[in-house]
Amino acid sequence: MKWIILCLLLTNMLYAQSRNRKFKICIAAFYNLENFYDTIDNPLVNDDDFTMNGMKRYSGNIYRDKVDRLSKVISEIGTDKSIDGATILGVAEIENDTVLTDLVHHPLLKKRNYQFVHFDSKDLRGIDVALIYNPIYFRVEKSYPIHVKLSFSSNAKLETRDILVVKGNLDGELIYVLVNHWPSKRGGEDLTNASRSSAAAICKSEINRIRQLEPGAKIIVMGDLNDNPDSYSVTKVLESNGDRNKLKPGELYNPWAKIYQQGYGSLANQDRWSLFDQILLSASWLPTEQTGFYFYGQEIFKRLYMIENRGRYKGYPMRTWDGNIYRGGYSDHFPTYIILIKNAYQPD
Repeated sequence: MKWIILCLLLTNMLYAQSRNRKFKICIAAFYNLENFYDTIDNPLVNDDDFTMNGMKRYSGNIYRDKVDRLSKVISEIGTDKSIDGATILGVAEIENDTVLTDLVHHPLLKKRNYQFVHFDSKDLRGIDVALIYNPIYFRVEKSYPIHVKLSFSSNAKLETRDILVVKGNLDGELIYVLVNHWPSKRGGEDLTNASRSSAAAICKSEINRIRQLEPGAKIIVMGDLNDNPDSYSVTKVLESNGDRNKLKPGELYNPWAKIYQQGYGSLANQDRWSLFDQILLSASWLPTEQTGFYFYGQEIFKRLYMIENRGRYKGYPMRTWDGNIYRGGYSDHFPTYIILIKNAYQPD
């Protein structure tokens, strides 16, 4: 209830201020799309379950329904703050550019003319990350994947998702977006901690490289980290802090830390909420007296239709699958997003 009130106050404050000063609003979001495969068997990856002959009997009808449902959610993310919805949207668990193309050309999204950046990774399941963006407000200048080499001592699979780095122009200012999907806890949290720390260290190394070239660079790190805001990989390896007033040099600001402490999350398991889907920012996003965009707030995006209403997952995000049974949901994660605003100066 406190979180709902906070969201309402945030929205009211933003609109109240807009009456006196005009602002531009940017929504930067992240969404794990939960096993977003096409129906074609790829012999190079383990996608057999997501074919007609697989355990899930994955048909064209199921695929089209999945596209419909994801499009509905994406079309609504952040629209109560900005009519254009998400300017940039990081996504995880997508198989290839085919599913991305079908998604951005869906009737609910086509009018935004979304474009995307995607590279194939070596993940054994064949799933990758990508960045979807609105070209009216964001222009890609450079993009590249970073291979995440896992420690052999991590007792985890040796290949995981790459980190996607996108350098682009956001309405006149240069920013960097790093999209992540760190290794899961499958096999046990203690046995897989090292693999997530490896991914965090590689992400941190790229942040440091960018800062050496451009001190004060505006950097956004987003993704399904498979760890919570208070986890070692996030706080110590990635070097983040949930208190913006106590940021040390080089630390990222994590606006989800306090929300997680209050018991809120983006996914649930065994009646326990986790907040794996995080968006962190470099300190250069925090000063409000600047000409560019600055951080204003954050939100877990969920609507009643996205919440499971029956069975063992009641109250959780309504997932696509219950085992091998098609549930007809959206994703087992809620999307998250941050609000960035800047003064919209008017000519005299």
